[in-house]
Amino acid sequence: MTEPNGIPNCILALDLGTTTGWALRIGSSTITSGTLDLAPNRYDGGGMRYLRLRYWLEQLRLDSGGIEAIHYEEVRRHAGTSAAHVYGGLLATLTGWCEERGVAYQGVPVGTIKRFITGKGNADKTAVITAVRARGFSPTDDNEADAIAILLWALETTGGVR
Repeated sequence: MTEPNGIPNCILALDLGTTTGWALRIGSSTITSGTLDLAPNRYDGGGMRYLRLRYWLEQLRLDSGGIEAIHYEEVRRHAGTSAAHVYGGLLATLTGWCEERGVAYQGVPVGTIKRFITGKGNADKTAVITAVRARGFSPTDDNEADAIAILLWALETTGGVR
C-alpha cells in the first residue's frame, strides 16, 4: 500500500549474490539492513540457494505486510563463470517472484549506485562502505553497504519506484 505522499509503504533493496545484502524501509520508518547467506551446504542440491531466496522473500513479504517495490544491483560483468551463473539464477528467482505477486522491480547499474553514494562511478568497496557509514549506517560488509546505497538511491531519486 502506498502512503499518502506517494512513497511505497515497503521498499526492499538487494545486492544479489551468495551473500546477499538487503536493506528495507517500511513506511517512513527506520531503514533496517543485513545479509542473507545463500551458500549451499554440503547436503544441498544445486537449486537450494534459489529456494532459500524465494522462501526468504515470501517470509519478508508476510512479516512486512507486503513489499511494493524492489531495487537490485544490476551487474553486467562478472569475474567468473560461476558468479555469473549464480547471479543469473538469483535474478531469475527474484524477478519471477516479483511477477507472480505484482511487485515492481528495477535493476540499478553498479556505476549508478557508486556514483550516487560516493561521487565516483568506479569507487571501490571500501569507499562505498565509508560513504554509507558517513550517512549514519553500520554495514557489516560491502554487500550490506551496497544494499543500503541502493535503497538510499531509490528513496532519493525515484521516491522508491519508477
